[in-house]
Amino acid sequence: MSDAAAGVLKLEGVRAAYGQIEVLRGVDLLLPSGVMALLGANGAGKSTLLKVISGQLRPTAGRLWVRGRPFPGGSTADMTRAGVCLVPEGRGVFPTLTVEENLTLASYFGVPAQELLDRAYELFPKLARRRTQRAGSMSGGEQQMLALARALASRPRLLLLDELSMGLAPVVVSDLYRVVAQQAATGMSILVVEQYADRALEVAHTAAVMHGGRVVATGAPAEIRHRLDELYLGGVA
Repeated sequence: MSDAAAGVLKLEGVRAAYGQIEVLRGVDLLLPSGVMALLGANGAGKSTLLKVISGQLRPTAGRLWVRGRPFPGGSTADMTRAGVCLVPEGRGVFPTLTVEENLTLASYFGVPAQELLDRAYELFPKLARRRTQRAGSMSGGEQQMLALARALASRPRLLLLDELSMGLAPVVVSDLYRVVAQQAATGMSILVVEQYADRALEVAHTAAVMHGGRVVATGAPAEIRHRLDELYLGGVA
């Protein structure tokens, strides 16, 4: 399958479960390039889908491609080598490590540590002033900056963001999404999962809505915004 046919990310009929509880029930999704906002209410399956894409959860059925290359799923190492990076819900920083130690951990994936640090501090100058501070002592917004900086510093080909704005003040959310938009302008492809849609739709090139473990609609951000109430209730008209 060519890159053009597969897009940056393509899923066909993807199913996934936790034990006997099926959460994804046949997900079809295509991210051609740019930023896609993946929306839906709590329990729609959004975070589970990111776990499948990032290799944390093996699908029980269906197929997945990244840049035209098929992946069986279930291997975070394979997806990392393919350039897929996830910023999980809840920030995912190491609270007892300093800012600098958190950042240099990403050098494990082949990017020199100093290059990682320089890039992270360029993206978020505030982190440079906190470099010796333990991550767990920082505010929630600063921890989210750190998580995003660590992911972006490794220059992923596909960035997955899970509830980037959760629990943060609007001014912090604006700053984070400003950086997301900047990275998208450089050609990075980004899949943004959000329960609260407005900010994600502002930076997105395409949008999709999940309900009941399936993608029930895709389209331009303006179109999806107009239909959100209907789609969050599962309408597919």
